[in-house]
Amino acid sequence: MQSLSGEGSSTLGLRNLGFGVGLRPQHFPYLMKNDDPLVDWFEIISENFMDNHGYARHVLQHIRSKRPVVMHGVSMNIGSTDPLNWTYLHKLKELADVVQPEWISDHLCWTGFAGVNTHDLLPLPLNEESLMHVAGRVREIQDFLRRPLIIENPSTYLEFSQSELSEWEFLALLVEQTNCGLLLDVNNVYVSAHNHSFDATEYVRGLPHQNIVQLHVAGPTDVGDCLIDTHDQPVPTDVWRLYKLAQELTGGVATLLEWDANIPDYPELVAELDKAKAVLAGEAIQDVPIHRQSDDTPVLSTPVVF
Repeated sequence: MQSLSGEGSSTLGLRNLGFGVGLRPQHFPYLMKNDDPLVDWFEIISENFMDNHGYARHVLQHIRSKRPVVMHGVSMNIGSTDPLNWTYLHKLKELADVVQPEWISDHLCWTGFAGVNTHDLLPLPLNEESLMHVAGRVREIQDFLRRPLIIENPSTYLEFSQSELSEWEFLALLVEQTNCGLLLDVNNVYVSAHNHSFDATEYVRGLPHQNIVQLHVAGPTDVGDCLIDTHDQPVPTDVWRLYKLAQELTGGVATLLEWDANIPDYPELVAELDKAKAVLAGEAIQDVPIHRQSDDTPVLSTPVVF
């Protein structure tokens, strides 16, 4: 497997890890039986390994001995008006001390209020007040973790009338004020652009590319009146085009394929990831449509928790 690991770096000094996948329980048997994991690196959902000292932690330690690992969180609640959850942050830091991740990431969102976790990634009003609030919390978390925090753009399904900034303008100002890193999820950009009728390429071009350290790609679902970020389908052609643009603008950063439901066997997952290398090599992008939901089965967009 051709690797780009080690090529290039962001202004934060974080290297291009190459091509990776999420570490999911469905693939534990394969990864423990096969010496070569077939990918350059892995991303874990941080919450799945906090206070977990069982078999999952054993698998993680095994994988960490072979490949770099990134910690990706879904409960930092960075945009909430609740005080920072220091119990959570101490557990996050303790896990980082064990894993020694390449970086730690979470989302530009809020996930709870009054101590209640909604287990969803909820959007913020994008204005100066929110910017000052989030920037202050990012600086405080970075000081505590003693490493840059990497912020991901979420997929969204509504917008606030109080918003005064586009999401890319908000993220650019957040980087300027905190020197945080960015995890650019091009699938989320595509989903939000469709749902809110903005130009996805304008979003990607408007970011501070020197602070982007990672890209996510995934497959959404068309439910008729909007797209849902389901992470349960092959990456569609339009998302691959956006991915290629982002890689050209950044000069090359780490790629992570997200697949969190209807998870295929591990070799099939790696084959989907390999399409990213084909795209970057200039090969023709296959015509992969967006999956359309054909019945009334509920479609969920939720973080992955064991």
